[in-house]
Amino acid sequence: MTDQESSAHGDRARELLAVSGNCAQSSFAALAEHLDIDAADTLKALTPFPGIALRGETCGAVVGSVMAIGILLGRERLDDYPGMRPSLAAARRFCRSFENQFGGTACDEVLQQGLGGGFDLASADGTASYLAAGGHEHCSNVVAQSVQTAAEMIANAGRP
Repeated sequence: MTDQESSAHGDRARELLAVSGNCAQSSFAALAEHLDIDAADTLKALTPFPGIALRGETCGAVVGSVMAIGILLGRERLDDYPGMRPSLAAARRFCRSFENQFGGTACDEVLQQGLGGGFDLASADGTASYLAAGGHEHCSNVVAQSVQTAAEMIANAGRP
């Protein structure tokens, strides 16, 4: 994958985040478009996943990206233990990269590193503080980079 293609995927993720306000859905949708994944039911299922229900837990960009990795590289049968390896390897590499870039995989960690604090996104005051601190721009960058990284992990799956 070229840097230009990777950048285009990230740009698309930013566009989707601006429309949806949902990092999990935006990251997954951008990858689904790029990788031709049928996404309707998955997008609906991802609705409550930003920070796992706005609790500061796993970042939605991680959830959406890892789900795309699993759909493309995961096993099709529950008893196919060797079939788990490609998706697990790619997801682990993705998570390590994400942690290195953003200070962790939890929403609170990502916001702490990027904005200097956590925010109660389930409250109107917390959301207002997040937006005033540049939260939308920060998370847009996180989602874009997450999609770019996941697309690279998928493209390089199976390569040493």
